[in-house]
Amino acid sequence: MKTFCGRANPTTGALDWVEESEEYDYHQEIARSCYADMLHDKDRNEKYYEGIRAAVSRVKARSERVVVLDIGTGTGLLSMMAVTAGADYCYAIEVFKPMAQAATCIVERNGFSDKIKVINKHSTEVTVGPEEDVSEGEELNLIVSHDDYSLWYSLTQSEQNDVKVAKFRPCCTCQAHLVWTRPRFGELNDEQRTESYLNALRSWRDHWMQSVYFLPAEEDVSEGEELNLIVSHDDYSLWYSLTQSEQNDVKVAKFRPCCTCQAHLVWTRPRFGELNDEQRTESYVNALRSILKPDSVCLSVSDGSLLPIFAHLLGSKKNKCCVTLKCSQNKVFSLENSGMAKQVIEQVLHANSLKHGVQLLEIRPEQLSLTDLEGNQISVLMGEPYFSTSLLPWHSLFFWYCRTSVALLLHPNATILPRAATLYIVAVEFRDLWRIRAPCGTCEGFDVSPMDEMIQQSLDYRESWEAEPHPLWEYPCRALTKPRPVMTFDFTQCVPEQPINSDGTVPFTGRGRCHGVALWMEYQLTEDITVSMGLTKPVSKEGACEWNPHRKQGVFFFRSTREISGDGREDLTYNLTFEPHTGDIKMDFSVTKP
Repeated sequence: MKTFCGRANPTTGALDWVEESEEYDYHQEIARSCYADMLHDKDRNEKYYEGIRAAVSRVKARSERVVVLDIGTGTGLLSMMAVTAGADYCYAIEVFKPMAQAATCIVERNGFSDKIKVINKHSTEVTVGPEEDVSEGEELNLIVSHDDYSLWYSLTQSEQNDVKVAKFRPCCTCQAHLVWTRPRFGELNDEQRTESYLNALRSWRDHWMQSVYFLPAEEDVSEGEELNLIVSHDDYSLWYSLTQSEQNDVKVAKFRPCCTCQAHLVWTRPRFGELNDEQRTESYVNALRSILKPDSVCLSVSDGSLLPIFAHLLGSKKNKCCVTLKCSQNKVFSLENSGMAKQVIEQVLHANSLKHGVQLLEIRPEQLSLTDLEGNQISVLMGEPYFSTSLLPWHSLFFWYCRTSVALLLHPNATILPRAATLYIVAVEFRDLWRIRAPCGTCEGFDVSPMDEMIQQSLDYRESWEAEPHPLWEYPCRALTKPRPVMTFDFTQCVPEQPINSDGTVPFTGRGRCHGVALWMEYQLTEDITVSMGLTKPVSKEGACEWNPHRKQGVFFFRSTREISGDGREDLTYNLTFEPHTGDIKMDFSVTKP
């Protein structure tokens, strides 16, 4: 059975109705799950195995039967570890049906069907008792409690007839409760312990999310200085503050700090970084300075952009020279689809006494008319481009579609900024990111290939033929080819009716294992000013890459990887097609021999 799904197209801006299989969500969830990434973490797996052996041994030492409850079993790996370590029986609970089916297959393939029972239920729905999900009810009681925000678990001995269930969730009563993984130091001196601890902090695990709390204000600190870290919380949030250790009267904020400017609701953290990038800002200002005239009529198309403010300030400077000649003043308009983004820019204008300098229009490009522009034709159409709905690099081609929508409102000699966009590619070897796609095969001696098969089946449903967005500055990689421009989009012209095709080969110049291809956009603001959303510096001789930290790049992963000699015996072959009606770029890459 198939169904129609409505989706907002980030490139064209249209609402597309797509026919999808009823299993599409399942396949997408599995394809993007990154299950294998955790199983490729050998250090993690070994530590879990060691911990499970120790736990089983402690129970065995008391001459007790070891019955294990594995909540969120996934592949069943920890359950198989437990049985191998000596556990008598294991109940493996997995709520996600495809994963539970894979776990059942894995357990059977490894010969543990008589010791492990996979239960496809939510942990709160598991029943305990004879002929129930957990038949060992006479030996232990699993109590699952919850309030509106949390779940917590407790185990009691079965001989306790009067089971007391905690009415309140366990809470941390200390002022600071920070949790992280650290190595077992053994017999180390202070210097060795500190270095070992720092090494652990340098190696973050991709498959476990870390969080960063930005303090309300930056604090200057010195080496050796003691500080108080104060952690406060309510039912929903945690917040932190730093104070000097000599302050005896520490004032703790009673209420959590809230955003009142709304900018933190409109702009993401990477977007703040982009707006704070002085070199990037200078490129846009220089480009605007070179194209603006005293009588320019400017229209900005980007989400929550500062470009219209820059245009007004630069235009005002140019107008000063001709005030006595009564020259017409430049006009700046900005399209803001989001009411919240409009409010943020209004606050910025008000704070800088520029309330009447830029006219904000909460209207879609195709609805814009000469009346909205006070009867003026657009002489400068500008954009960064930045749109909050963009994920992949080419989603920002929405600017091109906006330019096409307002084509009849443009002056015959109108300037478009940026004037063009170019899609670049480079073949890469990842240090870590390859794990999210690579099959696992065996893990700590257990065959988990049914999980690999399940993931590949879901990837083949669609994801195998598409690129996915990743912030590559977080994932070190090495270039195996030189960057190659493969497709250019001319913003001075309307979006064409016919597809744009590009194919060719790029010789491999570096030696290593090719995991995939990185893709990004570069925008040509003027004839001599370009900004890159991908590589920010030329690739080094060793292949080291420095990526723009404010935008995500696209990554096309190869289904299977291979060693590259780097001596000219292999090429990267590409074939790309831009479909104007959908805004998608269909792509195919392969490693071939010349």
